[in-house]
Amino acid sequence: MSRVAIVTDSASDLSPERGGELGISVVPLLVSFGDEEFKAGVELSAEAFWERMTAPDAPFPKTAAASPVAFRDVFETAFIAGAESVVCINVAASLSGTVKSATLAREMLPEREIYVVDSDTAAFGIGLLAMLASDLAKTGRSGAEIAAEVGRRSKDVEAIVCLDTLEYLRRGGRISGPSAVIGTLLSVKPIIAIHDGKVDKIDQVRTRGKARERAIEFITARPIERLAVFHSISPDLDEFRAAVLARAGSLGMPEVETAVIGPSIGPHLGPGALGAAMLFRRA
Repeated sequence: MSRVAIVTDSASDLSPERGGELGISVVPLLVSFGDEEFKAGVELSAEAFWERMTAPDAPFPKTAAASPVAFRDVFETAFIAGAESVVCINVAASLSGTVKSATLAREMLPEREIYVVDSDTAAFGIGLLAMLASDLAKTGRSGAEIAAEVGRRSKDVEAIVCLDTLEYLRRGGRISGPSAVIGTLLSVKPIIAIHDGKVDKIDQVRTRGKARERAIEFITARPIERLAVFHSISPDLDEFRAAVLARAGSLGMPEVETAVIGPSIGPHLGPGALGAAMLFRRA
């Protein structure tokens, strides 16, 4: 393995399988339905999560950060496997207590070289930064260099998502109740941006088709270095993905990731969400 191990959390929407293919360890956050608690992506896949969440009379799921011990165990496994240092890239500290858990885990291993990076984003925006870190590790960059570069490039990451409703963000405490109620009464399709540790509503339109088109305008507003399209079991995924790629095709992008929004982020976005995460090119 590389002398620098890359770790992220399940709010990245990197499945354990995809993380394994990329050489990235994924620490599962927790999701609960009533009294039942699961490790996201490990004990409850993204697909199984959506089956539960959309079932009649299902309790609203709640999410929680992974424990410091969970992070410590993953860090120790990486060192046992031969890593000299660890770079851990986590969901924005403004949105979750995950960075704090990872930091406490680092303090449990004071003799080890561990870097905890606040991604300032969520969903596959974190995944894109983890993939960047993995690529840098393969070039022989040190842990300190990778952590510094990821922190710098986090400013170039944004996620754009079109939602069926703001209700799930309201339930999760990410937006105010009045904002969600007004959107529901008007039957609009909101579009949000996740950037610099904040979730902002940036537009709202009256139909899903117009929401997709407007989201694509935001997604392709700048040249893109890395791109991931994600969804919450949306029937129009293929149409949306094809439209994104057609609009962005002239930007000279590498391979595009496609992912299902998982249990760590899904409760806040709800079913029917479509979006993309972009690592924009620097001028």
